Amino acid sequence: MAVSFWEFLGDRWNRLLVEALLHLSAVVQCTLLAAVLGVGIGIAVHRSPLGSAAAIAVTSAVLTIPSFALLGLLIPVLGLGAEPTVVALVLYGLLPIVRNTIVGLAGVDGAVRDAARGVGMSRFGVLTRVELRLAWPAILTGTRVAAQMLMGIAAIAAYVRGPGLGVEIFAGLTRAGSANATNQAIAGTLGVVVLALALDGVFALVGRRTTRGAGGG
Repeated sequence: MAVSFWEFLGDRWNRLLVEALLHLSAVVQCTLLAAVLGVGIGIAVHRSPLGSAAAIAVTSAVLTIPSFALLGLLIPVLGLGAEPTVVALVLYGLLPIVRNTIVGLAGVDGAVRDAARGVGMSRFGVLTRVELRLAWPAILTGTRVAAQMLMGIAAIAAYVRGPGLGVEIFAGLTRAGSANATNQAIAGTLGVVVLALALDGVFALVGRRTTRGAGGG
């Protein structure tokens, strides 16, 4: 029997909460993995114009692949469930992080590097204690953009039985026309929007706390 949206939400609250937590967990973990890989790639190539261009081109090319297509291509290799979801989300999250890491590191004043070396810092010390700190606002912005992208893409992972609110969205869409199908799709969609806003708020707070005096926010 069809019910109002709020009644539907009340009846399924526990299930929706679990799916929301799984969705958020998948996005946060994949964003962190993408950040580790993306920053590493950025560090490796930022001194080489050719390497930087190649890294941005490759990660840009990944982003042009439709999510349904990429997830479908991963099924024969990784099967269904969490594995293809994680791989796809990490790949999609790389571009903004790699690009912003390169931009942030390239924007560090050469005189600052020279001064750091002049006081006896090693190359690794200059990178970790000077360059990455100055590039942090740009890196954080790239990570924030990646997280917002992945929040939406993670919903499509229900196509490969990935965890999260995409389960509700897909179930509602496949049952279109039946009782409460619209409520189900709307509940899943609104859940993704709320999570995206909440996570973006966390990034904004982190930005204010960690970029004071660093030239960004």
